[in-house]
Parts: sequence; C-alpha cells; structure tokens
Amino acid sequence: MKKSGPPSTLLTCDALKEKTDDANTKFTIAYFGPEDNSLFTEAHVPYANAEDKIVFVHADLACQEKFDLSGDAKIVLFRQFETKVNAYSGAPDKDSLISFVKPLMVATVFEFSEDEIEAIFGNQQNTAILFRDPSDKDAAFMKTFEEAAKAHKGKILFSYSGITDGIQERLAEFMGVTKEHLPVLRIIMPADMKKFQHPGKVSELTVDSIGTYVQDVLDGKVKPFLKSEAPVDNTNNAVSIIVGETFDEIVKDTTKDVLVKYYAPWCGHCKKLAPIWEELGEFYKDNANLVIAKFDATVNEAEGVEIRGYPTLIFYPKDNKAGVDYSGERELPNFKEWLAANSPALKEAGGDGHEQEL
Repeated sequence: MKKSGPPSTLLTCDALKEKTDDANTKFTIAYFGPEDNSLFTEAHVPYANAEDKIVFVHADLACQEKFDLSGDAKIVLFRQFETKVNAYSGAPDKDSLISFVKPLMVATVFEFSEDEIEAIFGNQQNTAILFRDPSDKDAAFMKTFEEAAKAHKGKILFSYSGITDGIQERLAEFMGVTKEHLPVLRIIMPADMKKFQHPGKVSELTVDSIGTYVQDVLDGKVKPFLKSEAPVDNTNNAVSIIVGETFDEIVKDTTKDVLVKYYAPWCGHCKKLAPIWEELGEFYKDNANLVIAKFDATVNEAEGVEIRGYPTLIFYPKDNKAGVDYSGERELPNFKEWLAANSPALKEAGGDGHEQEL
C-alpha cells in the first residue's frame, strides 16, 4: 500500500536508537549508509514505497556502532521479540528484501490469532499449523514442534492453534479439523490455498520427520488434503449427493453428463433453488447417463474446483470434464431447455430424454 510523505525518514544515531527501543514500534527497517548505494535506491526505498505497516528509516553508516554492527552499507530489520537485530545480506532489490523480511514478522513458533492473519495469508507464507487441545500446551510433541521450528526456520512458518475460539475456530473449519482429529499437523500454502495433512501420529513426530515432511510438501511430493463428508449411497436419490471423496468417481465419469450445484446450507439463493433442483432431479432420474447432483462446498472440497459464490452451477458433459458454467435463469423450464441443447446424453436419447413436452 502506498504511504504518504517520504518513504524513509532520515534519523540521527540517537533518534534511531530511541526508535528501535520503542516497544510500541513492533518493526523498523533501517538502512545504514550513503543514499546513492543500490541497497538504498533499489531495495530499501522501493519496499518503503510499497509498505505502510512497517517503519522505514535511514541513518549514517557510523550509526551501526550503537547496535554492535560494522562494515559496509546494510539494511537491518529491528523487531521487538526474539532476535531483535536481523541484518539483511541478500541482493540489492525489493523482492529479495521482502522475502527476507516476511518470515521474520512472526515468532519462530506463534499461536494463530487475528494478529497473524496478515503474516500468513496477506504475505502468502507457507505455514505448518499444529492443532491441539489447550490442555496439551506442555505435551512432549509441543516441545518437538518448537525444536523443529528452530531447526527448519526460513523454509516455512510454524504455528499452533486450538479449534474452539473465534478466529481459531474458523481456521479449523477451513482446514477441516474437528475435535476428533486432535492433535494433528497440517500445512497451508496460501498462494493457492492448498492444504496438507501429516498422515502420522503427532505423538510420534521427530524434528527430522517434521523437516522431511515440510520439504516433501514444498517439493510437490505430497497430495493436497481435501475436506470431505462421509460418502453417500445415492441409489434412491433423485439428486445425487457428491462429497469430496466421491467427486472424481461421479463427476469425472466419462460415460455420464453431470450437472452440479455447489451450495452452502446457509445461502438464501441456494435454499430458494433447492426445491427446483429436486424437481429437476426427479425429471431426469430415469436417464442413467445424466446426473443431477449437489455438493456442499462448505464441508467438501475437490481438486481444481474453486467456488467463489453460492450457488455455483457447473455442467460436466461426458466429453468435457473441465466443466461449463451455467449462468441462465434458475427456473425448471430454463434448466430443461438448456440441458436439451447442451447435454450429449439427452441428444443421444432424443431431445430431453422424455416423451413428454418440456
């Protein structure tokens, strides 16, 4: 975000020391050296121009002495927790500096809270999250998790969370964690919202096994975790119920056309559509090659499917499993007319698959 005023403030040595000692200033990024240095012009100032949540300052090279620093021009992140002075040694460009700073904006191990949402999701930092009951705060596996965080710092963030209070409850719901799962280790990659679940028992984790698992996730060797309810027997259902585990089996079946309603139980428009959808299912229930289905997207997920609004209607004909969005009117005659024109199964059956008129 663009800030008003100068991107970086020139301070005296004493003023800089006072600023970095101020407990109310959580982060300060300071440049020491001449203003014509590329670290200042290509990294410090461009980052300062783009960021309004961090204080950016600069000072004379000699001011390093107040912080037991020496040598050439440098950029330093000062923070009010753990290692206070964090010197940057990367390339003189904004992106490299940002990549250095972002992981340092949280503690080595931190409890997930409102304050850390920006650090994880805003900064798109991959994060290992250990969900546990608050009574387990002194459990041996917490000590192991903390040691792993120290050993593998820089690869990924390390956080822990409960599942019952406020933002932690919402995180647990998003990650598909319930009380029955505790304790459990999961990883979130915010850039594409992929989630991963460690398959083993948390009590058996070691520093090395956590590190290996983290690296395997980062290397793309682990299949993402997808939320799913228990599979449903659809034998007598006019509208087939799809869950995460049965998505590929039903939707990707190349012998069938499948029209899916992605919905949320609390969605008003979804509730209005529900009886019409049941009528549509009843109308086509005798056509074995056309499936009318529904998918509760609040508790189920499918790989490659991103739902941004409810209800979302997608048609998966047998010859195009990438899917086609339905954006027409949501009345029974409109659905029938659209399917008659777009469903290979209905065309093969002769029209709408029924002897009666639309």
